[in-house]
Amino acid sequence: MTLRARHLPLIAGAVALTTLLAACGGSSGAGTTDIVGNDATPTSPMTVEVAMEDIKFDTTTLTVTAGETIDFRFTNTGKIAHDAFIGDAAAQMEHEVEMSDASAHPMEEAAIVLQPGESGELSYTFDLPGTYQIGCHQPGHYAAGMKIQVTVE
Repeated sequence: MTLRARHLPLIAGAVALTTLLAACGGSSGAGTTDIVGNDATPTSPMTVEVAMEDIKFDTTTLTVTAGETIDFRFTNTGKIAHDAFIGDAAAQMEHEVEMSDASAHPMEEAAIVLQPGESGELSYTFDLPGTYQIGCHQPGHYAAGMKIQVTVE
């Protein structure tokens, strides 16, 4: 047996080990975090529990990161119907006018209506930085201050 032939198993083992380490040590696979800390795993939406009480939400402020999706879980613990509509101040005012017209109740994707004792979920992605609100637009509720101020950073 020559010197080369005796080293062949060592060389083959080194190549196999190098290949195995390269396959396991990459930074771009799903579910991994690379060296600079960029998480390659999509994050789950954050869930925020909100109770709808007589003429108030139990949460009045919320701060989120731009691009973050929030799963809101609303529970109407009050004795009357409540709704939640997500939008900026202009959208809130437009929705308030629409809701005051008893003949037209458009249901938009960023809105939910709950009767007493009901619970429901509403998912929303806050794409851009700014100030948003979640408002209840049942008669008189928004004017009475039934809103949540959402700051998107």
